[in-house]
Amino acid sequence: MRYIRHLTPDGPAWATLTPDGDTRAIAGDLFGDFTVTDRHVTPTQVLAPIAPTHIIGIGLNYRKHAAEGGKAVPERPMWFMKTTTSVQHPGEPIELPASAHEVDYEGELAIVIGRDAKNVSPADAIDYVLGYTVAIDVSARDWQFKLGGGQFNHAKSFDTFCPLGPFLVDTTEMTDPDNLRLSTQVNGEVRQDSSTADMVFDVRTLVSFLSTDRTLPAGTVILTGTPEGVGYARTPPLWLKPGDTIQVNVEGIGTLSNPVVAAQS
Repeated sequence: MRYIRHLTPDGPAWATLTPDGDTRAIAGDLFGDFTVTDRHVTPTQVLAPIAPTHIIGIGLNYRKHAAEGGKAVPERPMWFMKTTTSVQHPGEPIELPASAHEVDYEGELAIVIGRDAKNVSPADAIDYVLGYTVAIDVSARDWQFKLGGGQFNHAKSFDTFCPLGPFLVDTTEMTDPDNLRLSTQVNGEVRQDSSTADMVFDVRTLVSFLSTDRTLPAGTVILTGTPEGVGYARTPPLWLKPGDTIQVNVEGIGTLSNPVVAAQS
């Protein structure tokens, strides 16, 4: 099934997109008990498909992306955290902070964990996945590589630096997340065009590795890494600027689009 989360007069709510093109209200919680009702809804404001409990990012998880940065393919998943306050809704602006001057785009497939996961085997990993969505891992490269003391969290966690959406596609519809075309456009120009088949660590491996001796609560979002074509690897580098628009498409899920603006003080 395919879900959206939208704003209603009573607050955020989920709905499902039916095969016949209708949008039906959902009663209950996707992370618990829910039913698809017969009530038609017309969403006015589409939100990020979930409000994450945690956001975990994976670095250097595409072979060609590692190569373009002159890095070795990692032996184990390299991960970092993004704060949940970095989430942004589809269509809403990515804000360029005054304290960062080299801001980059990273189109990604995102995994949404559906129930608490700990010590999950690769064979059982998909049983703990609710579904998948599209993400933009916005990254301040000056803070990531020069100013952050060797850690990535500060560079990745500015407000609006994690757009998600617009759809959440569950595992009954998305059965092969490790073979999806992923593309990123900035102002209509294709910057990234790859496949999740180039990932070093597939979905099952990531869920199993991250849950080893560690609980991944329901609602955890895992950003699975980005392919080649990022701005910092260009000559000269291509940093985001106010007026840009980023569109990331993941096959079988849809297109996430966000404009870029200067943050207001």
